[in-house]
Amino acid sequence: MSVFAKVVGAGSLSAAARELGISTAAVSRKLASLEARLGVRLLNRTTRRIALTDEGASYYEACTRILAEVAEAEAAASASRLEPQGVLKVAIPASFGHLHIAPLVPRFAERYPKVQLALSLSDRAVNVIEEGFDLAIRIGALKDSSLAARRLAPNRRVVCASPEYLRRHGAPRTPEDLVHHNCLTTTDFHMNWEYRDPEGRRGVVRVTGRYACDNWEVLREWALAGLGVALKSTWDVRRHLEDGSLVALLPGYDFATEVSIYAVYPHRRHLPAKTRAFIDFLADSFGPEPYWDLPLARKEREPRTAV
Repeated sequence: MSVFAKVVGAGSLSAAARELGISTAAVSRKLASLEARLGVRLLNRTTRRIALTDEGASYYEACTRILAEVAEAEAAASASRLEPQGVLKVAIPASFGHLHIAPLVPRFAERYPKVQLALSLSDRAVNVIEEGFDLAIRIGALKDSSLAARRLAPNRRVVCASPEYLRRHGAPRTPEDLVHHNCLTTTDFHMNWEYRDPEGRRGVVRVTGRYACDNWEVLREWALAGLGVALKSTWDVRRHLEDGSLVALLPGYDFATEVSIYAVYPHRRHLPAKTRAFIDFLADSFGPEPYWDLPLARKEREPRTAV
């Protein structure tokens, strides 16, 4: 099964033989033996290419599933004694990765020296399975039911603007007042901002503005420059709220409805040790009350602080 799957994946007998470290003749003999035992032809082979037969395509699908289950079973059986190791590919939103994951890597590397960590920092919504990622960090409401997920931390958000913008345009007193302000948006030039009022009632306001960008760091810089009002995560603007370069608006209103920070990964009965180690490490580093949401005095004492 494994030789057959390797041939299909590699695209030729010779390529599979190189990856397996055996001769092409040995690969050919194993395939012939498998076809003889099954009584069907799995591959049509020429000197230049191979092609799956209908029976071969069906058998290959079953093989990949069975071989994956064997690997997972072996990993689960040896998880207690195996040290996490191997390449771990992780997709992370760019700004969050820069601020709150990259600074944690040295500590993770010290704890798990055999894990090779490959981070992809982009605000693009990656396809975890098709693009070969072991896991991804996502911020927002989850929609993809084909992935498993673990909540790492809350994602509190705040409406904010620079003192210069507020001096020129005044501050909104209710979410409805935002329709009279230049709001910075992530798509097009209008968005729906959902909120809960101080009594817990849900509401939504449709904001508009002259500036839009799908990069969170750019929106933060525009807000700092006084271009408009932004809806920003506290992990992104905590420092600016502390030094006064941004001012939090609409106290008492909660704009973080159903938004959290998650680790998402392919559904598996047994997570690879390297994946579980990284997820557990992040969850422990952030905690239910992440350091970026702690009052300043407590933040300075917080041992998990990464930035």
